[in-house]
Amino acid sequence: MAALTLSVPAAPVEADYKSEFAMSIVVNEEAPWGRAAARFAEAVRYRTQGRIQIKNYFDSKLLADRQTTEFKLLQQGVADFAIGSTINWSPQVKELNLFSLPFMFPTYKAIDAVQAGEPGKRLFKLIEQKGVIPIAWGENGFRELTNSKRPIRRPEDLQGLRIRVVGVPIFADIFRAFGANPVPMNFGEAVVAVRQGTVDGQENPMWVIVPYRFWSAHQYVTLWRYTIDPIILGVSAKTWATIRPEDQAIVRKVGEEVMALEKRESREGVEGSMGVLGIADTLEKIYGMNEVRLSPGELKAFRDKTQPVSTKWTEEIGVDLVRKAERIIESAR
Repeated sequence: MAALTLSVPAAPVEADYKSEFAMSIVVNEEAPWGRAAARFAEAVRYRTQGRIQIKNYFDSKLLADRQTTEFKLLQQGVADFAIGSTINWSPQVKELNLFSLPFMFPTYKAIDAVQAGEPGKRLFKLIEQKGVIPIAWGENGFRELTNSKRPIRRPEDLQGLRIRVVGVPIFADIFRAFGANPVPMNFGEAVVAVRQGTVDGQENPMWVIVPYRFWSAHQYVTLWRYTIDPIILGVSAKTWATIRPEDQAIVRKVGEEVMALEKRESREGVEGSMGVLGIADTLEKIYGMNEVRLSPGELKAFRDKTQPVSTKWTEEIGVDLVRKAERIIESAR
């Protein structure tokens, strides 16, 4: 925290800003994503000497639990700031579905290379053209599958299962390809549905599975990294225009540092770097989940099933953007 708050010189200027800036976060404060929001608000307040006061609205409270409306609220200036998922912003910026192409990103190295390269720069430009200023990339993690019925090792194992998915069409397409029954719903509804057993399964990063106690209702977890969930710290262009250049520089610098830390924290334990137990081991050894790790051959069966989905959505996203990302991913192997 000290490094974040001391790295940018405080601007000694006065500014007449509104008393509170609203920041939207879909998750709670326990996930790396939520912790980043708390750090960002505190560091910005400190470095601007209290001129910019950000109030965090966790668990989609600013959105009335309609998570895919977040980008619209930023465009309108109803939300001043957000740390938002590319999934939730994709209904307004269709190119962000790049990250939801099934089995596209094999490693963290690949996602970092795409974000730092021309595709990432193009996506930030598209977001800005739509009225939101993107500050920095973060990460919610690779999305894994949990369910209450059986281990999932083959596409056939998903046949007929009711799987909660985000209300974004590509996810429904993916699970229909496996023969599952995808049930689109907002995240708050999903938490209730999992606990009450009205859905058989759901897919989310592991950092969501733990704090929302999905392990208490779902015995089985399949680690397949079928998509990744980048997040973006963004500011409404309407809000940005009201902030003095000196404070814009502070917000941007603090945001970049906070989100770099958030990305590191979201990966801790996933790659065995969290000490004795990584988070995947925690799900099995502490929370009693039955863990399935797919072999390359098993993973190929799922990938083959979703090839028509990838073809369809490549056209939607933009062939040129997808091909450039694929070349970067290949070179990062």
